[in-house]
Amino acid sequence: MSDALSDLLGKRDWLLADGATGTNLFNMGLASGDAPELWNADEQDKIRTLYRNAVEAGSDLFLTNTFGGNASRLKLHDAQGRVRELNRLGAELGREIADKAGRTVIVAGSVGPTGDIMAPMGSLTHELAVEMFHEQAEGLKEGGADVLWVETISAPEEYKAAAEAAALAGMPWCGTMSFDTAGRTMMGVTSAAMSQMVHKLKHKPLAFGANCGVGASDLLRTVLGFVEAGSELPIIAKGNAGIPKYHDGHIHYDGTPALMADYAVLARDCGARIIGGCCGTMPEHLRAMRQALETRAPGPRPTLEAITQALGGFSSAVDGTEEGSDTDNRRARTSGRRRRSDA
Repeated sequence: MSDALSDLLGKRDWLLADGATGTNLFNMGLASGDAPELWNADEQDKIRTLYRNAVEAGSDLFLTNTFGGNASRLKLHDAQGRVRELNRLGAELGREIADKAGRTVIVAGSVGPTGDIMAPMGSLTHELAVEMFHEQAEGLKEGGADVLWVETISAPEEYKAAAEAAALAGMPWCGTMSFDTAGRTMMGVTSAAMSQMVHKLKHKPLAFGANCGVGASDLLRTVLGFVEAGSELPIIAKGNAGIPKYHDGHIHYDGTPALMADYAVLARDCGARIIGGCCGTMPEHLRAMRQALETRAPGPRPTLEAITQALGGFSSAVDGTEEGSDTDNRRARTSGRRRRSDA
Protein backbone atom coordinates (compact mmCIF):
# COMPACT_ATOMS: atom_id res chain seq x y z
CA MET A 1 0.00 0.00 0.00
CA SER A 2 1.45 3.32 -1.10
CA ASP A 3 1.79 6.22 1.32
CA ALA A 4 3.17 9.72 0.91
CA LEU A 5 6.16 9.31 3.24
CA SER A 6 7.34 6.05 1.66
CA ASP A 7 6.96 7.59 -1.78
CA LEU A 8 9.12 10.56 -0.76
CA LEU A 9 11.73 8.34 0.89
CA GLY A 10 11.88 6.38 -2.35
CA LYS A 11 12.92 9.52 -4.21
CA ARG A 12 15.28 11.10 -1.69
CA ASP A 13 18.35 10.01 0.25
CA TRP A 14 17.34 12.14 3.25
CA LEU A 15 14.39 14.20 4.44
CA LEU A 16 14.47 17.21 6.72
CA ALA A 17 11.92 17.05 9.51
CA ASP A 18 10.87 20.04 11.62
CA GLY A 19 12.13 21.51 14.88
CA ALA A 20 10.63 22.23 18.29
CA THR A 21 6.92 22.68 18.89
CA GLY A 22 6.91 23.80 22.52
CA THR A 23 9.86 26.19 22.24
CA ASN A 24 8.30 27.95 19.27
CA LEU A 25 4.86 28.17 20.89
CA PHE A 26 6.31 29.57 24.12
CA ASN A 27 7.88 32.29 21.99
CA MET A 28 4.40 33.01 20.63
CA GLY A 29 2.95 33.46 24.10
CA LEU A 30 1.99 30.00 25.31
CA ALA A 31 2.11 30.00 29.11
CA SER A 32 3.92 27.29 31.03
CA GLY A 33 1.43 24.67 32.17
CA ASP A 34 -1.11 25.42 29.45
CA ALA A 35 -2.12 22.74 26.94
CA PRO A 36 -0.67 23.60 23.50
CA GLU A 37 -3.36 21.45 21.86
CA LEU A 38 -6.07 23.92 22.88
CA TRP A 39 -4.49 26.42 20.50
CA ASN A 40 -5.61 24.18 17.61
CA ALA A 41 -9.06 25.61 18.30
CA ASP A 42 -8.32 28.93 20.03
CA GLU A 43 -5.17 30.27 18.29
CA GLN A 44 -5.30 28.78 14.83
CA ASP A 45 -3.28 31.51 13.13
CA LYS A 46 -0.39 30.86 15.52
CA ILE A 47 -0.49 27.15 14.73
CA ARG A 48 -0.52 27.95 11.03
CA THR A 49 2.54 30.12 11.62
CA LEU A 50 4.27 27.28 13.50
CA TYR A 51 3.75 24.92 10.57
CA ARG A 52 4.50 27.52 7.89
CA ASN A 53 7.78 28.50 9.54
CA ALA A 54 9.00 24.90 9.35
CA VAL A 55 8.00 24.55 5.69
CA GLU A 56 9.59 27.87 4.71
CA ALA A 57 12.79 26.86 6.53
CA GLY A 58 13.01 23.77 4.31
CA SER A 59 11.29 20.98 6.24
CA ASP A 60 9.98 18.10 4.13
CA LEU A 61 7.95 16.88 7.09
CA PHE A 62 6.44 18.61 10.11
CA LEU A 63 4.66 17.37 13.22
CA THR A 64 1.21 18.48 14.22
CA ASN A 65 0.57 20.32 17.49
CA THR A 66 -0.94 17.23 19.10
CA PHE A 67 1.89 15.77 21.20
CA GLY A 68 -0.22 15.74 24.39
CA GLY A 69 -3.50 15.12 22.59
CA ASN A 70 -4.48 11.90 24.34
CA ALA A 71 -7.24 11.61 26.93
CA SER A 72 -4.88 11.13 29.87
CA ARG A 73 -2.88 14.29 29.16
CA LEU A 74 -5.89 16.40 28.19
CA LYS A 75 -7.69 15.35 31.37
CA LEU A 76 -5.24 17.58 33.25
CA HIS A 77 -6.93 20.51 31.47
CA ASP A 78 -10.49 19.15 31.67
CA ALA A 79 -10.38 18.55 27.92
CA GLN A 80 -10.45 14.76 27.80
CA GLY A 81 -13.73 14.91 25.88
CA ARG A 82 -12.09 16.89 23.06
CA VAL A 83 -9.45 14.38 21.95
CA ARG A 84 -10.84 13.74 18.49
CA GLU A 85 -11.68 17.40 17.86
CA LEU A 86 -8.28 18.81 18.87
CA ASN A 87 -6.36 16.19 16.92
CA ARG A 88 -8.55 16.67 13.87
CA LEU A 89 -8.02 20.43 14.00
CA GLY A 90 -4.27 20.09 14.46
CA ALA A 91 -4.06 17.89 11.37
CA GLU A 92 -6.45 20.03 9.32
CA LEU A 93 -4.33 23.13 9.89
CA GLY A 94 -1.26 21.14 8.91
CA ARG A 95 -2.92 19.82 5.78
CA GLU A 96 -3.83 23.39 4.82
CA ILE A 97 -0.21 24.57 5.08
CA ALA A 98 1.30 21.49 3.43
CA ASP A 99 -1.05 21.66 0.45
CA LYS A 100 0.02 25.27 -0.22
CA ALA A 101 3.74 24.50 -0.08
CA GLY A 102 4.23 23.99 -3.80
CA ARG A 103 6.14 20.76 -3.13
CA THR A 104 5.50 17.51 -1.29
CA VAL A 105 5.42 18.11 2.46
CA ILE A 106 4.41 15.36 4.87
CA VAL A 107 1.94 16.09 7.69
CA ALA A 108 2.95 13.86 10.59
CA GLY A 109 0.37 13.47 13.34
CA SER A 110 2.28 13.80 16.61
CA VAL A 111 1.40 11.22 19.27
CA GLY A 112 3.25 11.59 22.57
CA PRO A 113 3.24 9.37 25.65
CA THR A 114 0.17 9.14 27.85
CA GLY A 115 2.09 10.30 30.90
CA ASP A 116 0.94 7.20 32.80
CA ILE A 117 3.01 4.21 33.90
CA MET A 118 2.23 0.96 32.15
CA ALA A 119 1.12 -2.09 34.13
CA PRO A 120 2.27 -3.95 36.13
CA MET A 121 4.32 -1.08 37.63
CA GLY A 122 1.48 1.38 37.03
CA SER A 123 -2.22 1.44 36.33
CA LEU A 124 -2.17 1.85 32.54
CA THR A 125 -3.15 -1.44 30.93
CA HIS A 126 -2.31 -2.36 27.36
CA GLU A 127 -5.97 -2.25 26.39
CA LEU A 128 -6.48 1.24 27.79
CA ALA A 129 -3.31 2.55 26.14
CA VAL A 130 -4.42 1.17 22.78
CA GLU A 131 -7.83 2.77 23.25
CA MET A 132 -6.33 6.19 24.02
CA PHE A 133 -3.87 6.08 21.15
CA HIS A 134 -6.56 4.82 18.76
CA GLU A 135 -8.88 7.69 19.66
CA GLN A 136 -6.11 10.17 18.94
CA ALA A 137 -5.14 8.39 15.72
CA GLU A 138 -8.68 8.57 14.38
CA GLY A 139 -8.77 12.33 14.93
CA LEU A 140 -5.46 12.80 13.14
CA LYS A 141 -6.59 10.58 10.29
CA GLU A 142 -9.83 12.52 9.95
CA GLY A 143 -7.87 15.77 9.80
CA GLY A 144 -5.72 14.57 6.92
CA ALA A 145 -2.41 13.54 8.51
CA ASP A 146 -0.26 11.50 6.14
CA VAL A 147 1.34 9.44 8.88
CA LEU A 148 1.18 9.02 12.65
CA TRP A 149 4.35 10.10 14.43
CA VAL A 150 4.74 8.43 17.82
CA GLU A 151 7.50 10.20 19.76
CA THR A 152 9.34 10.54 23.08
CA ILE A 153 8.28 7.10 24.27
CA SER A 154 10.21 5.45 27.12
CA ALA A 155 8.40 2.15 27.73
CA PRO A 156 8.39 -0.64 25.13
CA GLU A 157 4.88 -1.61 26.22
CA GLU A 158 3.59 1.86 25.34
CA TYR A 159 5.38 1.77 21.99
CA LYS A 160 3.70 -1.55 21.19
CA ALA A 161 0.30 -0.17 22.19
CA ALA A 162 0.77 2.76 19.82
CA ALA A 163 1.68 0.36 17.01
CA GLU A 164 -1.51 -1.59 17.61
CA ALA A 165 -3.56 1.61 17.64
CA ALA A 166 -2.07 2.68 14.31
CA ALA A 167 -3.07 -0.65 12.84
CA LEU A 168 -6.63 -0.26 14.14
CA ALA A 169 -6.80 3.18 12.52
CA GLY A 170 -5.38 1.83 9.27
CA MET A 171 -2.59 4.40 9.37
CA PRO A 172 1.11 4.19 8.50
CA TRP A 173 3.28 5.35 11.38
CA CYS A 174 6.76 6.21 12.56
CA GLY A 175 7.98 5.90 16.12
CA THR A 176 10.84 7.30 18.17
CA MET A 177 11.93 6.77 21.73
CA SER A 178 13.85 9.15 23.99
CA PHE A 179 17.23 7.91 25.23
CA ASP A 180 18.07 10.14 28.16
CA THR A 181 19.48 7.88 30.89
CA ALA A 182 23.05 6.77 30.12
CA GLY A 183 22.11 5.91 26.55
CA ARG A 184 18.86 4.20 27.58
CA THR A 185 15.27 5.29 27.81
CA MET A 186 13.86 6.06 31.24
CA MET A 187 12.55 2.48 31.30
CA GLY A 188 15.96 1.02 30.45
CA VAL A 189 15.62 0.31 26.73
CA THR A 190 18.87 0.41 24.71
CA SER A 191 19.16 1.24 21.02
CA ALA A 192 19.83 -2.43 20.28
CA ALA A 193 16.78 -3.57 22.25
CA MET A 194 14.55 -1.01 20.53
CA SER A 195 15.72 -2.11 17.09
CA GLN A 196 15.00 -5.72 17.95
CA MET A 197 11.53 -4.83 19.28
CA VAL A 198 10.62 -2.72 16.24
CA HIS A 199 11.53 -5.39 13.74
CA LYS A 200 9.34 -7.93 15.56
CA LEU A 201 6.20 -5.79 15.46
CA LYS A 202 3.32 -7.05 13.35
CA HIS A 203 2.46 -3.51 12.19
CA LYS A 204 5.96 -2.13 11.65
CA PRO A 205 6.66 1.60 11.46
CA LEU A 206 7.78 3.15 8.19
CA ALA A 207 10.79 4.50 10.07
CA PHE A 208 12.01 4.51 13.67
CA GLY A 209 14.64 6.20 15.75
CA ALA A 210 15.34 8.62 18.56
CA ASN A 211 14.22 12.10 19.53
CA CYS A 212 14.82 14.56 22.35
CA GLY A 213 17.04 12.98 25.01
CA VAL A 214 20.09 14.80 26.32
CA GLY A 215 22.07 16.35 23.49
CA ALA A 216 22.97 15.93 19.84
CA SER A 217 26.10 13.86 20.58
CA ASP A 218 24.20 11.33 22.67
CA LEU A 219 21.46 11.03 20.07
CA LEU A 220 23.95 10.26 17.30
CA ARG A 221 25.58 7.58 19.42
CA THR A 222 22.12 6.04 19.69
CA VAL A 223 21.68 6.26 15.91
CA LEU A 224 24.95 4.37 15.48
CA GLY A 225 23.50 1.74 17.81
CA PHE A 226 20.50 1.32 15.50
CA VAL A 227 22.78 0.97 12.50
CA GLU A 228 24.95 -1.61 14.23
CA ALA A 229 21.88 -3.63 15.10
CA GLY A 230 21.26 -4.12 11.39
CA SER A 231 18.10 -2.05 10.88
CA GLU A 232 16.03 -2.83 7.79
CA LEU A 233 13.98 0.36 8.23
CA PRO A 234 14.84 4.03 7.70
CA ILE A 235 16.24 5.66 10.83
CA ILE A 236 15.05 8.93 12.37
CA ALA A 237 17.30 11.39 14.20
CA LYS A 238 15.58 14.31 15.92
CA GLY A 239 17.95 15.77 18.48
CA ASN A 240 17.72 18.77 20.76
CA ALA A 241 19.45 22.02 19.83
CA GLY A 242 22.26 21.67 22.31
CA ILE A 243 21.89 21.49 26.08
CA PRO A 244 19.19 23.33 28.07
CA LYS A 245 20.39 26.07 30.41
CA TYR A 246 18.40 28.20 32.82
CA HIS A 247 18.90 31.92 32.26
CA ASP A 248 16.83 34.92 33.37
CA GLY A 249 13.90 32.76 34.40
CA HIS A 250 13.73 30.83 31.14
CA ILE A 251 15.15 27.64 29.65
CA HIS A 252 17.46 28.27 26.68
CA TYR A 253 19.20 25.75 24.44
CA ASP A 254 22.82 26.51 23.60
CA GLY A 255 22.91 24.89 20.17
CA THR A 256 23.73 27.38 17.42
CA PRO A 257 22.57 27.05 13.80
CA ALA A 258 26.17 26.14 12.91
CA LEU A 259 26.21 23.32 15.47
CA MET A 260 22.87 21.98 14.24
CA ALA A 261 24.15 22.09 10.67
CA ASP A 262 27.09 19.92 11.74
CA TYR A 263 24.70 17.63 13.61
CA ALA A 264 22.46 17.20 10.55
CA VAL A 265 25.36 16.18 8.31
CA LEU A 266 26.75 13.81 10.93
CA ALA A 267 23.28 12.29 11.40
CA ARG A 268 23.08 11.63 7.67
CA ASP A 269 26.56 10.12 7.66
CA CYS A 270 25.67 7.97 10.69
CA GLY A 271 22.85 6.44 8.65
CA ALA A 272 19.75 8.50 9.50
CA ARG A 273 17.37 9.24 6.63
CA ILE A 274 14.88 11.51 8.39
CA ILE A 275 16.72 14.27 10.22
CA GLY A 276 15.23 17.05 12.31
CA GLY A 277 15.48 18.87 15.60
CA CYS A 278 13.61 18.62 18.86
CA CYS A 279 13.60 20.97 21.86
CA GLY A 280 15.13 24.37 21.19
CA THR A 281 15.28 23.92 17.41
CA MET A 282 14.04 27.07 15.69
CA PRO A 283 13.54 27.97 12.00
CA GLU A 284 17.04 29.45 11.81
CA HIS A 285 18.45 26.09 12.89
CA LEU A 286 16.39 24.30 10.24
CA ARG A 287 17.59 26.62 7.48
CA ALA A 288 21.21 25.94 8.42
CA MET A 289 20.53 22.21 8.55
CA ARG A 290 18.91 22.21 5.13
CA GLN A 291 21.74 24.17 3.56
CA ALA A 292 24.35 21.86 5.07
CA LEU A 293 22.58 18.71 3.91
CA GLU A 294 22.27 20.09 0.40
CA THR A 295 25.82 21.43 0.06
CA ARG A 296 28.08 19.11 2.05
CA ALA A 297 29.03 15.85 0.37
CA PRO A 298 28.30 12.61 2.23
CA GLY A 299 31.22 11.31 4.24
CA PRO A 300 32.23 8.09 5.99
CA ARG A 301 30.37 6.92 9.06
CA PRO A 302 31.71 9.11 11.87
CA THR A 303 33.54 7.71 14.86
CA LEU A 304 32.53 8.57 18.40
CA GLU A 305 35.56 10.83 18.57
CA ALA A 306 34.48 12.73 15.46
CA ILE A 307 31.02 13.26 16.94
CA THR A 308 32.35 14.64 20.21
CA GLN A 309 34.86 16.89 18.44
CA ALA A 310 32.06 18.44 16.39
CA LEU A 311 29.19 18.51 18.88
CA GLY A 312 30.64 18.10 22.38
CA GLY A 313 31.05 15.22 24.77
CA PHE A 314 28.59 12.53 25.74
CA SER A 315 26.60 12.82 28.94
CA SER A 316 27.56 9.27 29.95
CA ALA A 317 30.53 7.03 29.32
CA VAL A 318 28.41 4.16 27.99
CA ASP A 319 25.22 3.70 26.00
CA GLY A 320 24.16 0.17 26.95
CA THR A 321 25.60 -1.56 23.87
CA GLU A 322 29.17 -1.87 25.09
CA GLU A 323 30.84 -5.14 25.97
CA GLY A 324 29.43 -6.65 29.14
CA SER A 325 26.13 -4.76 29.00
CA ASP A 326 22.87 -6.57 29.58
CA THR A 327 21.45 -5.88 26.12
CA ASP A 328 20.01 -8.93 24.46
CA ASN A 329 21.37 -8.07 21.02
CA ARG A 330 24.72 -9.82 20.75
CA ARG A 331 25.38 -8.58 17.25
CA ALA A 332 25.14 -5.00 18.41
CA ARG A 333 27.60 -5.70 21.22
CA THR A 334 30.08 -7.29 18.84
CA SER A 335 29.74 -4.53 16.27
CA GLY A 336 30.04 -1.93 19.03
CA ARG A 337 33.33 -3.42 20.22
CA ARG A 338 34.65 -3.42 16.69
CA ARG A 339 33.69 0.20 16.08
CA ARG A 340 35.26 1.36 19.35
CA SER A 341 38.50 -0.53 18.74
CA ASP A 342 38.74 0.98 15.24
CA ALA A 343 38.18 4.52 16.50
